[in-house]
Amino acid sequence: MSGGSHGNSSYGHTAFKRSRSHFTDRITADGRDGWPVEAGRYRLVVSRACPWASRAVISRRLLGLEDALSLAIADPIQDDRSWRFTLDPGGRDPVLGIRHLAEAYAEREAGHPGGVSVPAVVDVPTGKLVTNDYQRITLDLATEWTALHRPGAPDLYPRERRDEIDAVVAEVYEDLNNGVYRAGFAHEQGAYEEACAAVFRRLELLASRLAGQRYLVGDTITEADIRLFTTLVRFDAVYHGHFKCNRWKIMENRVLWAYARDLFQTPGFGDTVDFDHVKRHYYQVHTGINPTRIVPLGPDLSGWLTPHHREELGGRPFGEGTPPGPVRAGEEVPSPGRP
Repeated sequence: MSGGSHGNSSYGHTAFKRSRSHFTDRITADGRDGWPVEAGRYRLVVSRACPWASRAVISRRLLGLEDALSLAIADPIQDDRSWRFTLDPGGRDPVLGIRHLAEAYAEREAGHPGGVSVPAVVDVPTGKLVTNDYQRITLDLATEWTALHRPGAPDLYPRERRDEIDAVVAEVYEDLNNGVYRAGFAHEQGAYEEACAAVFRRLELLASRLAGQRYLVGDTITEADIRLFTTLVRFDAVYHGHFKCNRWKIMENRVLWAYARDLFQTPGFGDTVDFDHVKRHYYQVHTGINPTRIVPLGPDLSGWLTPHHREELGGRPFGEGTPPGPVRAGEEVPSPGRP
């Protein structure tokens, strides 16, 4: 989003409002938008801090698209030009050769309205942004990039379940994925209380749903689980304190804590999470909320690796498929619980 967050947003007088993605071209098997699926042609630009970008990182890994779609990781701390490549040698992305993601946006449309957001997919030959449509990118990775999926890749958006998945993710987005931001960036007590109440109402409904089934839709991991996980995994570390969503922590809810740990310990999920990037971004970039920029020491992360016992509910994490292989060299993240 842009500015002090990860995607395009505005505040109005009292309430946080997320604007739509400006660049909504799609990369498809038939190339109907002018962007055909092609191995090695595109680069996925993300921040490990950002929950919306993390969806794409998880999907790419579960589907085995690492060789087909390269990954650029931005510094979690933005400057006045937003996302930058200061983690790379010389402060430039080694494939695109740029210092800021904004340069790819400018190649696509000079002076475009809106911020510079991640996830973003860039066309390597031209250096132009293709899309920043965070809602669509993962769906297309699952459905349009199938020719490049690894053998044994799971079906993350099964056709027979799409209506149910769409309904679940719409509710999760409104009340939870975006709801924590509406609470955290509220400029008026009533707006905050309304958003915060909706966050916990949705969490309680999700806990009820997940009490008797291992995954959100069907008996396998789907897009719905990916979208819920990226918020749950950040909840106790940043949303509980920083965004004042503090009625209770995820680790205090037996069902949600076990569900989140189950996914975290599934290859493709926890091995993409960098809690250091997450905490430094939120606490140091959102100076309107945290002017001292002090990053808290807690919470204790070692609990993420404790037994969850969710396998007792059955379920087949990858359906007819198999787990992804080891994390690609150069894309490893620190293990939780390590200082």
